[in-house]
Amino acid sequence: MVNLTRIYTRTGDDGTTALGDFSRTTKTDARLIAYADTDEANSTIGVAVTCGALREDIRTVLIRIQNDLFDVGADLCTPLAASYEYPPLRVQDIWIDELEADCDRFNDELEKLRSFILPGGTPGSAYLHVARTVTRRAERSAWTALETYGDQPAPVGSPKGVGGINLITAKYLNRLSDLLFILGRVANLEIGGDVLWQPGGGRAKAPAKH
Repeated sequence: MVNLTRIYTRTGDDGTTALGDFSRTTKTDARLIAYADTDEANSTIGVAVTCGALREDIRTVLIRIQNDLFDVGADLCTPLAASYEYPPLRVQDIWIDELEADCDRFNDELEKLRSFILPGGTPGSAYLHVARTVTRRAERSAWTALETYGDQPAPVGSPKGVGGINLITAKYLNRLSDLLFILGRVANLEIGGDVLWQPGGGRAKAPAKH
């Protein structure tokens, strides 16, 4: 059980923070940025769930994903090690399978996409597109952390904070952004469908100059 008796600790006043293995790192560490962006993505989904007037089946999926994202963040902040005294929770491939199944199920409701679309339409769709873009940023941050630390466990006997990052976290964020795009489209079915991009902002074409 988590037992938070006091929110402020002052331990980060020197510009450092604790990773999941209790090692210390800077607050500009690529791993911290990745799980902070993941936390932001979770918060934007919370806004969509709370304020978006979304269908109940969509809300159910999003609440499951919010729980998943908390675990994704915990995974990103805990370096891979050859062994653990207490094995941490890690993102699994089956979580990605679930996202892909959701993508297929909701995409079956939609017409084929023949144009780019604009974020908007219903409030729920707009919120989901914000969540999509933040999730894309979280994915980019995860790949940056992977480039920095790799995806391999630290060798036996290594100090804490040395190991790599679970590659599946970045893949999960990638599939999640795809699902949020689809759900943003589904949320606009009640108004007849997508808000389509108009090249040139719908302006009349200027006459050709000879």
